[in-house]
Amino acid sequence: MNGSSVLLFGCGKVGVRLGGALIASGHRVFAVRRRIEALPEAFTGIALDYREPFAAALPEVDAMVVTLTPDRAERDSPDLTTPLHRLAAALPVRPRRVVLVSSTGVFSGDPGIRPLTEDDAPRPRNARSQALLDSEDEARHLFDAVVVRPAGIYGPGREHLLRQVARGAVIDRERRTNRVHETDLVRALHELVRSPEPPRTLHAVDGRPASLGEVTDHIARRLGVPAPPASDAGPSGHVVSGERFASFMGTLAYPDYRSGYDEIIASGGVERWR
Repeated sequence: MNGSSVLLFGCGKVGVRLGGALIASGHRVFAVRRRIEALPEAFTGIALDYREPFAAALPEVDAMVVTLTPDRAERDSPDLTTPLHRLAAALPVRPRRVVLVSSTGVFSGDPGIRPLTEDDAPRPRNARSQALLDSEDEARHLFDAVVVRPAGIYGPGREHLLRQVARGAVIDRERRTNRVHETDLVRALHELVRSPEPPRTLHAVDGRPASLGEVTDHIARRLGVPAPPASDAGPSGHVVSGERFASFMGTLAYPDYRSGYDEIIASGGVERWR
C-alpha cells in the first residue's frame, strides 16, 4: 500500500510518530483529533471531537488507524462504540485496511499465571475492559478491523514509573506486567497498515514480562536510589504472550524493559530523576 492515503482517527503521541513514518514511506496522512494546531505541517489535520456528532467531512482513504482515548470523565466506563458508528457513517468508502488500537486491558478478568494468547477469549470483569472488548467487536463488524492490543506503552515522554521510583512511591510489587516500547509499537502499526496479510489480532508486547517489583528494582539500581517499598496487595495482573508479535516483527528495537529504561535514564541523566 505504498503511496496510499491513511486516516489516523485519534492522533496523539503514537499517532504523530506513526504519521511521520507513513509520510517518510510515501503515504499521505490525514489526522483527526480535537485540536490540530500542533500537528506536523506534513499532516492534513481534521478538527473533530469524536464524542460529538461529526461536523467535518472525512476523506476517502486506503487505510485507517483508529485510536480512541477515553476522556478522563469517561475513564471507568467509556463509550467507544458510538464513535465507531459515527465514523462508519461519515466515511465515503470503507478503507481496505483498518487497524484498531485496543489494549491488553480486555483481559482484566484473567489474573492467572499462564500467558494469554490472541486465541484466548477475554472475560472482562469491569466496565472499562468490557468497553474495550465491545469496541474490538464493533470495529471487526463495521470495518473488518485488525486489532492491536498494546500493554504498558513506555518510552521518552512516558516516564511516570521512573518518577515513582525516584520519589520512593509505594509499588504493587507482585503485579504481573507486560510492556512495549513506543518505538516498537509505532513500527508494528506501520507494518500492519502495509502488510498484505496481517494477523487479525496482535498483542503488542516485548519478550520479557516481569513483575512490577522486578522492573522498579532495575530502575532503582540504575538511578542509585533505594528499591521502592511494597504495598500490601498480593499477586495481581496478567501476562500475555508476545510470540505472535515477535513472529510478525522479527527483532524488536527494545526487546525488554531493561534496554528501554536504560536508554531513557541515560538520555536524561541520572540526576534528572533523583
